[in-house]
Amino acid sequence: MIAQNYDSSYGENNLLRQIKVRENQLKIAQESNMLYVAEALQSQLFKLKYQLSEQQDLEFQALMSLVND
Repeated sequence: MIAQNYDSSYGENNLLRQIKVRENQLKIAQESNMLYVAEALQSQLFKLKYQLSEQQDLEFQALMSLVND
């Protein structure tokens, strides 16, 4: 259970780090008027944020199943 929680925490931290990097890259691309790069980065950000929300939903469901048991 502890290892599973660590893996989950690591995965979430990794996603948050990737999101932060993409946000910084997007800011630079927008400031540099790099429209296609900014568009690609926005798409990547959307996917990363979706993955993060999916992971958090799974964690919430796991917690709720413990409460129900």
